[in-house]
Amino acid sequence: TVAPISWPTHHERLEAILASLPYALTNAQQRCLNEILHDLTRQFPMSRLLQGDVGSGKTVVATGALLVAAFNGLQSALMAPTEILAEQHFLTVSKMLAGDSASESGNTPSESYFTAAMPHDGSEITICLLTGSLSNRAKDEMRRRIADGEVDIVIGTQALIQETVDIPRLALVVVDEQHRFGVMQRMNLRNRGGTPHMLAMSATPIPRSVRLTLLGDLELSTIDEMPPGRQQIRTRWIEPSQRDSAYAVVRQEVKAGRQAFIICPLIEESEAIQARAATEEFERLSRLVFRELRLGLLHGRLSQDEREAVMQGFQRGKIDILVATSVIEVGIDIPNATVMLIDGADRFGLAQLHQFRGRVGRGEHLSHCLLLSDSPGVSARERIRILERTMDGFEIAEEDLRIRGAGDYVGTRQSGMNDLKMARVTDLDIMQMARQEPKRLHETDPGLGLPELAGIAARFGRYRAEHPVEIS
Repeated sequence: TVAPISWPTHHERLEAILASLPYALTNAQQRCLNEILHDLTRQFPMSRLLQGDVGSGKTVVATGALLVAAFNGLQSALMAPTEILAEQHFLTVSKMLAGDSASESGNTPSESYFTAAMPHDGSEITICLLTGSLSNRAKDEMRRRIADGEVDIVIGTQALIQETVDIPRLALVVVDEQHRFGVMQRMNLRNRGGTPHMLAMSATPIPRSVRLTLLGDLELSTIDEMPPGRQQIRTRWIEPSQRDSAYAVVRQEVKAGRQAFIICPLIEESEAIQARAATEEFERLSRLVFRELRLGLLHGRLSQDEREAVMQGFQRGKIDILVATSVIEVGIDIPNATVMLIDGADRFGLAQLHQFRGRVGRGEHLSHCLLLSDSPGVSARERIRILERTMDGFEIAEEDLRIRGAGDYVGTRQSGMNDLKMARVTDLDIMQMARQEPKRLHETDPGLGLPELAGIAARFGRYRAEHPVEIS
């Protein structure tokens, strides 16, 4: 059965869950949630980008939409780019629902399947986690439960877009950190049948989505307010000759009881790429630089058990410095971490650098983001200067748009497309004005039936026939 497009929002049931949280939504979170809920009541599918800096509370807002789908007997999916982030989302949503009235049926939120009773009426919502590292037997069982409609909210990685995953009542797709997925990957999950609502979340939207937002084909909700207690992050470029001073900042913070990240572009050294490698840096730093401190190593080639052991050690304060690759770009929440040292910052893009920075500044102490590069080129220096200047994720995305180009509007390229014929997408104010006029026309004459609009109607009809557009 194809899921309906327009649903009631069950305001009282949702408010009962939100009221049980140990914190109140910020005004910006509530505004964005209201915008999303309004979309769900309309007669056409939502295509919305939820933008907010790292730590602004995007997941809670998206969870509100996931719950409304479940209240209506529909299924929803949340796709994350890494297993670490998918696991964190599963735990976050499970704990958000658990409260004192959880019905665990022998399970705990730390496992891959969880059922919670809702505070308003005692009805149950079931969440599952589907990732590639599950055993084949566990994956088969999860797929069966999803296909039988036993699961309301499916959280996972790219495992969700495999053909063997059938989500029969899929009504809402949430894609987290959408800059980490290709266009076809995002479309694959959405095109499982019917016309599910689409919500993308990002701290730094890809240039293509910025362009779609400016052109009016992707609605934008911005969480422009941080929860109380978020601390300032001082960002600065460290000259190659000042490497020891960067290490001194790390040591000073650790001696004060804090923790630090050191990020490297590679797992192992490569003859083809001159960049720091995490395994070699871990050995060098442990032996020569931070001999008195406790270091851990995290990268994508570790098994799930090894990753979990390292992360638990870091979260519990048994590791002072975590040397890692980009695997920690998203999904790591360590409030006691106050230093992010990115060694080889020229090897990362703006979105990645901003995500790395967001791993710190989550506690009560001033934090530092140190960008270190032995030989930055002109473009790398420009990226570093942008990060030094602003903490605003959308401004960073706009700069990324300016540097990389907008990508293909109708097709699948996410960056690098030539500018428009009459204006540049980077003329942001003009583009915002231009998108308001079609909205005004749609409100006054949605069918384009007025005689003076006949030319526009004819051109629009030809364009739609020649260019079937998939918004992602």
